[in-house]
Amino acid sequence: MTNHEPRDIVLVVDDSPNTLRMLTDAIEGAGMTVLVALDGEQALSLIERITPDVILMDAVMPGIDGFEICRRLKRNSALSHVPIIFMTGLSETEDIIKGLDAGGVDYVTKPIAPDELLARIRVHLANARISQSARSALDASGRFLLATNRAGRILWATPQAAKLLSTVFTDFNSEAYLLPANVRDWLARHSERLPSTDNGSVALGAPGSGLKLELSIISHIAADEILLRLIDGDPKDDQLVLRDKLNLTQREAEVLLWIARGKSNRDVAEILTLSPRTVNKHLEQIFTKLGVENRTSAAALAARSLAAR
Repeated sequence: MTNHEPRDIVLVVDDSPNTLRMLTDAIEGAGMTVLVALDGEQALSLIERITPDVILMDAVMPGIDGFEICRRLKRNSALSHVPIIFMTGLSETEDIIKGLDAGGVDYVTKPIAPDELLARIRVHLANARISQSARSALDASGRFLLATNRAGRILWATPQAAKLLSTVFTDFNSEAYLLPANVRDWLARHSERLPSTDNGSVALGAPGSGLKLELSIISHIAADEILLRLIDGDPKDDQLVLRDKLNLTQREAEVLLWIARGKSNRDVAEILTLSPRTVNKHLEQIFTKLGVENRTSAAALAARSLAAR
């Protein structure tokens, strides 16, 4: 029976015919499709037409070197997820660091052992798929989430978060956008204490925009990748009013607001993409904090808090 499973596409960028021949034989023998580029310009042109699943990049080539190609690809949000493995005869520590700083996920030195390289390719393909699946789920859930490195440069953002940020920053570009100095300082202070459940939030705004947002840290998800939640920081925002007046967490305020609007636990679960069990647990915490016994009393207290703002 014919196997119709899609084959992984590996782009090999190298100016050595011997290396290309050896890698093509090994990769095709492993059941993957091989694309070949002899230099940086050819690689960039090819990637405009076909997105590979993984790239094997020679670090030193005539014209544009592999480090610069990697940097360009990582600045493109549509390609930033593609793992890039550097190949080179260089073995100095500074060269390895240069490749990783450019955005590479791995580094192999020549002469290359095909079996080892194939094993590395499979690992990075699997990791990239997991990362993409998680990010797609976040995009589909409509959450205002983004990730930055410790220096405050945005690595990725869900479409909803990107749209909200663009309302505040007219020059916003989700591809490697650098957040304001106050946010970078806040990240530098709090990232040293991750993981932590008490990172607070930081104001995010632009002069004259008339809009205010807040960022809060959710977790540290990679060596230099911090997951953040974007919150509408307008003081008239109902969720923030409940959060601040009733000493609730952001999630508890979200749950209580929908309860106050007459939604059932099942409705709240669907709106916030939570399980009904999780909504129940949040309600238990809310009842305890508010000193009430049921949802009717909690909803009444929420309504009074919103009316008194």
